[in-house]
Amino acid sequence: MNTEEEAVERRVVIVTGAGTGIGRETARAFAARGARVVAVGRRPEPLAGTAATHPGLIRPLAADITGPDAPEAIVTEALERHGRLDVLVNNAGIVRAGQAVGGYDRAGVEALLATNLVAPVLLGQAAVPALAASRGVVVNVSTAVGQRGWPSSAVYAASKAALETVTRSWAVELAPRGIRVVAVAPGAIDTPIGEHAAFDPEQRAAVRAWQIAHTPLGRIGRPAEVAWAIVQLAEPQASFVTGVVLSVDGGALVG
Repeated sequence: MNTEEEAVERRVVIVTGAGTGIGRETARAFAARGARVVAVGRRPEPLAGTAATHPGLIRPLAADITGPDAPEAIVTEALERHGRLDVLVNNAGIVRAGQAVGGYDRAGVEALLATNLVAPVLLGQAAVPALAASRGVVVNVSTAVGQRGWPSSAVYAASKAALETVTRSWAVELAPRGIRVVAVAPGAIDTPIGEHAAFDPEQRAAVRAWQIAHTPLGRIGRPAEVAWAIVQLAEPQASFVTGVVLSVDGGALVG
């Protein structure tokens, strides 16, 4: 094993929203390459399912990333357990049903912003000293919805578009400290996010039909396809890539 391969295997990765979907597949993809992963999510049971395929490499951490002490606690857990931090994947995100104009309320808007924007910013900020020490990477998970107009998605799209702006700004700001900051923007992916948003089966079916009709490749994406992109952007071979937002959307943005 050469030095570069050994460095990849030693890496420590935090993945938020790791209980299901893209986060679960991302945690498993990093672990498959030998990285040690702190899998963060609100519910212990799904996290245990994520960790089951790579016992000893994926360590579940039940935490609400919007909590006031969560950023420091999550980073501290990684450092105390593993002694370093190399990659932070800000994947956790929420959507809300009934978010067309006329359906907004203050609590719903604030909840979207708290999870999709404020929490990643504060967690990233808490991770900066450790990432600077390892010359690490922040990978933010945005959405294709933030890059074009999609119906009933304005606040969700705005929260993710803001995260893309953070990505570009931090890429410039943190480059002198050796930290790369990148993002992926998934399109329609087969995850439980619609169920968590309280969409009923009819609503989910209608959304899926609309998404497929507006995706040139003509299908819904798989979480593993997004996880692959996240892992590739975090690889040492991507060391000259920063500030990018990589679309993983079946051509939805350009179609």
